[in-house]
Amino acid sequence: MRFVRDNSLSIVLLLSFFALWLGQSIAGRFAYNKERADENLPPLTYASYIASSHFWEATTENWESEFLQMFVYIGLTAFLLQRGSAESKDPNGENPEDEDPALHRNDPEAPWPVRHGGWVLWLYQYSLSLAFLTLFLVSIASHGWSSYLLYNEEQILIGKPTVDFSDYLQTSNFWFESLQNWQSEFLAVAAIVLLSIFLRHRGSPESKPVATPHWQTGE
Repeated sequence: MRFVRDNSLSIVLLLSFFALWLGQSIAGRFAYNKERADENLPPLTYASYIASSHFWEATTENWESEFLQMFVYIGLTAFLLQRGSAESKDPNGENPEDEDPALHRNDPEAPWPVRHGGWVLWLYQYSLSLAFLTLFLVSIASHGWSSYLLYNEEQILIGKPTVDFSDYLQTSNFWFESLQNWQSEFLAVAAIVLLSIFLRHRGSPESKPVATPHWQTGE
């Protein structure tokens, strides 16, 4: 039970993710089979659907925008400020996240890369944003490929010629799918940055303490 308590946030988030992903696959299969029925094509089984380009295009299209949002947000908050926001560093105070990790090289409780130093420490001190960058690149590549396959399937159905992958990446179809998600993610981040100046949620580390003044920056 202590393990569950100590990890309850990630457990609930991951369970919610898998439950909603399952729901997406079920609803997506019904929607796609309806489209296939309109084209006088046989329906796909569930196993066939989750291996289809339709399912993976919809999935990776959303993943790429989420990972891009987190990569950019982590990078921007390292040097950009928003006075009064719980999501920003204090423009006038000391921020522990700016401390030189090399000062803790001899600390036995410091993570191994900090004690090792050199290029290992350099990678480690930017590892969070690099991880999200990697996830974004994998996701956008997966989205591009699955969207390309789905596009050509639809081209064949309507009797039009297929295109090469490089040509598809230059179409408005691919960029419309990507940009419609990217813009919404940046709007959501801007909303929490600005709303956290004036609004509160007691008990959440994403909010400032309820009694703090609006001008106070950071948690």
